[in-house]
Amino acid sequence: MPALQGLPLNVWLNAGLMAIMVANAPASMAPWGGRRRIFGTNPIAFAAPVAGEDPLVIDLALSTVAAGKIVAAQQRGERIPEGWAFDLEGNPTTDPAAALKGVLSPSGGAKGAALALMVEVMAAGLTGANFSYEASSFFEAEGAPPAVGQVIIAIDPGAGNAADRVAELAREMTSEEGVRLPGRRGQTSRRRALEDGLSVDNELMKEIEALKRA
Repeated sequence: MPALQGLPLNVWLNAGLMAIMVANAPASMAPWGGRRRIFGTNPIAFAAPVAGEDPLVIDLALSTVAAGKIVAAQQRGERIPEGWAFDLEGNPTTDPAAALKGVLSPSGGAKGAALALMVEVMAAGLTGANFSYEASSFFEAEGAPPAVGQVIIAIDPGAGNAADRVAELAREMTSEEGVRLPGRRGQTSRRRALEDGLSVDNELMKEIEALKRA
């Protein structure tokens, strides 16, 4: 699933609002105790203005790792860390091929699976979009569109000083060495890319050129 901290949340942030966003995705996780794909990685995002600084942006998938990282490991011929996924028999696996045929591990175990259910209800049950198990893959061109759903809840902090209060909390958190706000690394990377451009690996460029010729 693409990161949620793009245009939808920025629209609300630029208006001085806070926002919560959830989205379901093609099935890759099982309910806790199961082996059949029912839920997607089902990311959750939250954003809030911070007085005098970049906004606070929290953007996370409810699987232990994004499926794309397992695909990348398979392409490189590497094993994956234990705890990322289960094979078709429900056993932990470090084989990316077996992981892609099996299910991803929910972040936080049963708690992550419960949150994935919450996102499924909000993003698909509420909107009428496809449930994750009904959606086609993001990684394949065949079939109907995935038609998964998204829900954005925008919150107007009103005339209060919410942005100042969030800034106060952020300063308290980062006053301890080693603590950084979620999203800051991505914001810094984005700013650097806009200023200096992107560096793309030669092997990736060869794959892109091959797709152009196909």
